[in-house]
Amino acid sequence: MDNELVELQQKVDRLSEQMAYLVDQSRAVERQRADRAELMRDLTPIIDQAYHLTVEQLEEVQEYVDLADLMRLAKRLLRNGRNFDRLLSQLESVVDFAETAGPLADEAFGRVVQLLADMEHKGYFAAARGGVRILDNIVTSFNAEDIQRLGDNVVLILNTVKEMTQPEITHFVHDTLLVAEAEIQKPVDTSLAGLVRQLRDPAVRRGLALTMRVLHVVGAQADSNGHEPPATA
Repeated sequence: MDNELVELQQKVDRLSEQMAYLVDQSRAVERQRADRAELMRDLTPIIDQAYHLTVEQLEEVQEYVDLADLMRLAKRLLRNGRNFDRLLSQLESVVDFAETAGPLADEAFGRVVQLLADMEHKGYFAAARGGVRILDNIVTSFNAEDIQRLGDNVVLILNTVKEMTQPEITHFVHDTLLVAEAEIQKPVDTSLAGLVRQLRDPAVRRGLALTMRVLHVVGAQADSNGHEPPATA
């Protein structure tokens, strides 16, 4: 008898639990129904306003729009769905690239600005402006024949400049100018005895000999180029 009462009590407990569950479910369904009803009450004015606005807008363009055109456009959109998807993927890639490259571009721009500022500070742009002015003077000072002649002899001119910039020649000219500048400051004895005394100096005689040799070379070059010396009276 006690076992039967225990089993009966267990069944009653399970039945009570099931009833409580059904009551909770009923309440949840009722809450959902109430939420949907409230949502519909809130959306109804918005939907109604959107509908009337759509009708008004379509009435304005109804003479320009045909239902067949809309259907054809909708079909084209559906057929090109994959193309639109690829286009959006490429657009996302471009946006990602722009976000990645933006800081790099800003840094590169800053470096370019700094480089230009350094060049301006060092005088590159001033030199360029001066070079343009020199080039303008050359163009306005030489005619076409002079420029053509310069072009024909530019290799010879450059070779001459190259020879003049050899280290031994540059050092010789530099040292000679330094010595000459120092000697010019000293008093000069122009008397015959003074000149004779200077001729006794081996360095002076060597200098005269080298000068005569250079004059000989210049005269020989002038003769070979067909330039006759002027006749003396």
